[in-house]
Amino acid sequence: MKLYNFPALLQLAKARNYKALGSFNLHCLEMLPAYFRAAQRADSPLMIQISTGTAEYLGYQLLVDAVSSLAASEQIPTCLHLDHCSDPRAIRTAIDAGFSSVMYDGSHLNIDENIANTRLVIEMARPRGVSVEAELGAIGGAEDGKMVAAEDISFTTVADAKRFVDETGVDMLAVSVGTVHGLYTGKAQIQHQRLMEITAATATPLVLHGGTGVSDDDMRRAVSGGIDKVNVGTEMNVQWVGRCKETFEKGKVSDSVRKFLIPANEAVTNVLTEKMNLFR
Repeated sequence: MKLYNFPALLQLAKARNYKALGSFNLHCLEMLPAYFRAAQRADSPLMIQISTGTAEYLGYQLLVDAVSSLAASEQIPTCLHLDHCSDPRAIRTAIDAGFSSVMYDGSHLNIDENIANTRLVIEMARPRGVSVEAELGAIGGAEDGKMVAAEDISFTTVADAKRFVDETGVDMLAVSVGTVHGLYTGKAQIQHQRLMEITAATATPLVLHGGTGVSDDDMRRAVSGGIDKVNVGTEMNVQWVGRCKETFEKGKVSDSVRKFLIPANEAVTNVLTEKMNLFR
């Protein structure tokens, strides 16, 4: 089965009465079947996103081959997305390998440079049918080893968002409206009015990074306010590592490794299913 880009997958999701798509970080191949089981349970299309660190660890081509194979055998419409990449060379590698969506993260640059670089990535991706996400504003917290301190958070303005979308034609835009990467024990404070104004000004799919830590009520309100893609990563990782710590602690060296991983994967499936159903 051919992998879907984001606009095509979003259209399928809307046809199944989903208001938004969850995009879920994959950290290792052992977790991968759990993602497809969740999509089956929720009758949802599946968007899997990969950090550049994970892509380099596992290999871009291996990821494409594994995800494409499971998408075909399980008959799950799937998008494979490279997340938070600031290196156009890595984006080119992902596109050549068969990723169906990429993110160019120029949020650390001034808006002129961010626009210029995003346009170059779009020129690279669009002829291949690959969707492009960009980010405007600085979202706090840690993502794949990169840290944005609280004092460096910069919220997305309506005027900048409109200019960015008008000048790039990007497929989806990640905005900074109060969420934090990696937040697990606290509660995000989403600026819903800012989000609604950006939605009205851009008429472009918007992305909420830092989906972990957002209450269900806030998430439903954000989705109703214009969010079409929600990134979730920390919650699955915390559940997987926690279960692995428990099973490895109790296990014997003669046990099959799969016995340690099965409970962890079941926990991930449960988290994903719950999140997918939240986006209906």
